Amino acid sequence: MISTRGRYSLRILLDLAEHNTGDYIPLKDVAFRQEISLKYIERILPVLKESGLIDSQHGKGGGYRLTKDPDNYTLWEILNATEGDLAPVACLKNGSKPCDRAAECRTLPVWENYYKLTIDYFSGITLADLMKQKLPDNYVI
Repeated sequence: MISTRGRYSLRILLDLAEHNTGDYIPLKDVAFRQEISLKYIERILPVLKESGLIDSQHGKGGGYRLTKDPDNYTLWEILNATEGDLAPVACLKNGSKPCDRAAECRTLPVWENYYKLTIDYFSGITLADLMKQKLPDNYVI
C-alpha cells in the first residue's frame, strides 16, 4: 500500500513541476495549493532532497525546485525514494536473505510477477505524463 507520504510526495513534486519558472518556489505556496500542512511537507522534503529529486535555497528568493525536467521523473523513482522498497513480500525486498523455501515455493512466481508489474507500471509514468491529464477548471495544482 502506498502511504500518505508517498502520495503527498507525488503531489508536491507535481506542484513544483507545474509551477516551474526556473526560480525556487516557496514551500508555503506548495502547502497552500496542495492543502497539506507545512509541518508535514517539511518532514517529507529531506527525503526528496537526499534522493536528488529536489534542490533548495534558503533566504530571500529561496524555496524548492526540481533538479531535472518532469519527463525525467518516474513515479517509481519517487515512490521508491519516499516509501522504500515496495516489494509485496519480505523475500523480494532488496537486501533480504534468500528464503529457505524459495525452491519449493509455489507462490513466489506470483509475487515476483506482481512486483514486476508494479515496477513496470510506475516506471512507465512520469510527472510530465501527469501534467498532460485534462482536469476540470477548479483543479488546485
